[in-house]
Amino acid sequence: MDAAWPHVQIVYELLLRFVASPETDPKLAKRYIDHSFVLRILDLFDSDDPRERVSIFETEKHNGIAELLEILGSIINGFALPLKEEHKLFLVRALIPLHKPKCIQMYHQQLSYCITQFLEKDCKLADIVIRGLLKYWPITNSSKEEVFNLATSEVAERSFFLWNNGHVENLIRQNRKVILPIIFPSLEKNARGHWNHAKFEEDQAREEETKVKRETTWKRLEKIAAMKATSNELVLVS
Repeated sequence: MDAAWPHVQIVYELLLRFVASPETDPKLAKRYIDHSFVLRILDLFDSDDPRERVSIFETEKHNGIAELLEILGSIINGFALPLKEEHKLFLVRALIPLHKPKCIQMYHQQLSYCITQFLEKDCKLADIVIRGLLKYWPITNSSKEEVFNLATSEVAERSFFLWNNGHVENLIRQNRKVILPIIFPSLEKNARGHWNHAKFEEDQAREEETKVKRETTWKRLEKIAAMKATSNELVLVS
């Protein structure tokens, strides 16, 4: 904690009241609260004192990201429809890449809220969001895996609600010959006591048998190829 905070806090309070006051002349304020001033304010996000971050990008500490995202969540909630292209670019270039840092758990809740606001505004952005999450899907970072696994369980639970949607049900009926063979094995692997469990085991055994036969065939072909190569070498030598 910063020992000078009681004095610094007064400065923040004065600045906040000045900016929020209806009597403040915007033209006058722009002389002092310019681009350079805002950038210096943003640099204060690197403070280790959470009190200073609340009053107010990329280092290993990522101080202030959660607080900034909390503010952005309210701003995104007020976006008008249809969404502007610069807003969509902000989602792609700023919010989705924030899933990459190892310390995502420090601001994951606020980040999820911001992205959810975008999806509620335009559901077509779901494809972009999902592809972005897959791009930064954790493989070797245990803390990120824990965060993503929690999110995955929630997504899985929500996905079951799609089966109650009449439109989705009709689409499945129309394309069942293509869809069901893809979905069923995955469902069966995660289910217990399924009514068609025996058939699934037979399919698994048949698949394993085919795999063994394929490997045996390849080994035999490799052996034949090696023998022919040896024979050709002997002919060339003689």
